[in-house]
Amino acid sequence: MPRARYKTLVDTFASDIASGALPPGTRLPTHRQLAEQEGLALVTASRVYAELEAMGLISGETGRGTFVREIALPLSHGVDQQAAAAGVLDLNFNYPALPEQAELLRTGLRQLALSGDLEALLRYQPHAGRGHERACIARHLTTRGLQVEAEEVLIVSGAQHGLAATVMGLLKPGDVVAVDALTYSGFKVIADAHRLELVPIPLSEAGPDLEALEGLCRKRRVKAVYAMPTLHNPMGWVMDLPWRERLVNIARTHGLLLIEDAAYAFLADAPPLPLRALAPELTVYVSGFSKNIATGLRVGFVVAPLQWVPAIERTIRATTWNTPGVMTALVCGWIEDGTVLRLEAEKRMDARKRQALARKSLNGLKVIGHPASYFLWLPLPEEVRADQLAMALLSMNVAVSTAEPFAIAHPVPHAIRLALGSVEPGALHQALNKVRQVIANFAY
Repeated sequence: MPRARYKTLVDTFASDIASGALPPGTRLPTHRQLAEQEGLALVTASRVYAELEAMGLISGETGRGTFVREIALPLSHGVDQQAAAAGVLDLNFNYPALPEQAELLRTGLRQLALSGDLEALLRYQPHAGRGHERACIARHLTTRGLQVEAEEVLIVSGAQHGLAATVMGLLKPGDVVAVDALTYSGFKVIADAHRLELVPIPLSEAGPDLEALEGLCRKRRVKAVYAMPTLHNPMGWVMDLPWRERLVNIARTHGLLLIEDAAYAFLADAPPLPLRALAPELTVYVSGFSKNIATGLRVGFVVAPLQWVPAIERTIRATTWNTPGVMTALVCGWIEDGTVLRLEAEKRMDARKRQALARKSLNGLKVIGHPASYFLWLPLPEEVRADQLAMALLSMNVAVSTAEPFAIAHPVPHAIRLALGSVEPGALHQALNKVRQVIANFAY
């Protein structure tokens, strides 16, 4: 087929989709049917669809067919969106806050202003943080079942920066990293920027399939595993101790680096030991204070074996030089006076109430999530397409995330993730009722 004709066919489809002549949800001919209709070779028909899919105009789904996407919905919906527009009920992002937190900040800033250490906070800090603040975070980690030395702690500008510093410091472009088939969208962004190859670990009802991971390690030269064993985002799983021990055994057998993301771990009551406690020699533990205190406090931490600390420290220097001194001092003050533990306990209670509200509002629909999590996963009925559902909800001033930002493998499941921590409970109830209503409209 001449290139001009091939391009013309792609352009015709694209034009029809943009004009609405092929509306969202339209099932397109099969690859073989398209080849017969247009007098093409099958491989060329497949190439036409591949280019349209790369443009974000269609999606192919195994066993269902090829469909026109909802192009008014951004491909990255749920990842790089800014704060929801005025009047929109935001179930995309989690920024859980308690009513007293603004006053807490005022009080903390007043106390900081009266301290004798204020001038020091206006100067550059050591790249990995000041020694007494690293020790403070090390003491805090005992509440999560970790006994670490201050020298193993590096202070970073939020957990996302901690993940990026770990990747940049310890991995190289082209390295293969095993991740869950549905995983934290922010790690996908880091991996893409650093040119890592992400390979999916299949998921079962109970969690990531470690037998499949072991098979993958025998076939590929896997360098690292990115895992969220305590309160997985987006699925809400808390993996049991035997699962963690088996993952550690696989990592030791195949020489893997374990990157443990614990951003939401504080929400789980008495979880099993972190991977870092089971295998301190090969685990980098990353978390922060965005969820348990506030997202505007860009303070996080990385706990790494001593031999890897210099490489991560160099990356901190190359990216942010050091974490903000004022914010770190505030957080450490709240650790020392018990405020952080109090906020974590209150947010666990708040998350439980919101989960209960969500499950009641969505009664009859399949939901997946932890009872003390600020999000839940909602697989959709077979006849409901996630992109169309998200667009319909956006027209009703409710923002949700489709599965696409979280998916590593294809086909992307038709599901949505609902963040429950960003709107007050009355508005959350209203938004969830709209979700249920729209699903019912699409399903029947």
